[in-house]
Amino acid sequence: MNKYFFVLLFVLTEYSIAGEVFTGFPSEIEVNGKYVIYSHGLIVEGDKSRPVHPKFGAYEFDLIKDALIEDSDFNLIAEHRPKNTEIAAYSKKLVSWVETLVSNGVAHANITLVGFSRGGELTAYASNELKKLNINTVLLATCWPGSIQSKSKVTFGGNLLSVYEVTDGALSCKGVADRSSELISFNEIAIETGKGHGAFFKPLVEWIVPVKQWINSKAVNRVAGGI
Repeated sequence: MNKYFFVLLFVLTEYSIAGEVFTGFPSEIEVNGKYVIYSHGLIVEGDKSRPVHPKFGAYEFDLIKDALIEDSDFNLIAEHRPKNTEIAAYSKKLVSWVETLVSNGVAHANITLVGFSRGGELTAYASNELKKLNINTVLLATCWPGSIQSKSKVTFGGNLLSVYEVTDGALSCKGVADRSSELISFNEIAIETGKGHGAFFKPLVEWIVPVKQWINSKAVNRVAGGI
C-alpha cells in the first residue's frame, strides 16, 4: 500500500464523524458528546412512523431523523410517542432527560431540544422548566395564536431558534422571546416553500440546513480534562 492510501484513511477516520440515532434515552452517555432531542408533530403519535395527512402528505419521520444526523457529530434522540400522549407528563420526561445528561457531565451548550408543532409545544414547556441551564431550543412551526405565544408563564433561557413557514398558521415566536428576560440569544428564520405546515413534514433543506448549522454554532468541543 502506498502512502496516499494511509493519508486517505486518516482523512476518512478524522473527518467522517457521525453520532447515533436513539429511539429512546440512551443507556450510556458520552460526557463529551453532543445531544439533540427531536420531538415530532402530533400526527405521528400512535403506531405509524409515516402517517399521511390529507393535505400535507406523508410525515417522513425516519427521513427527518436521517437528515438531522447526516454529516453531524451529535447524537439524536427521537422517540416515537404513543397516541394521546399527555403534554405535562411528556414535557417532564424531556426535562428529566436533559437533567440526566447534565448530571452526567454533558456540557449545557451541547444539549438541544428541537420540536415541531405539538412536539414544539412539548419542547417549549420543557425548556421553560430548564431555562436556568442555558441549553439550546429550536421551535419549528410552534407559535400558533393562542398557544405558547399567549401563555405568559412560558419563557426561555439559553439560546432559542424559531423557524416558521410564511404560508403556515404558526408564525413568529418573537413575542415569546421578547418576554424571556433570561434568553442569551434569539434567532428566527422565515422560510417560504408554499407548503404551509407540511414544510416540516419532510427534511427540506430550507429548514434542515439552517437548524443544523445553528446547533453546531452553539455547541462546544470538549476534550478530556476540560473544554
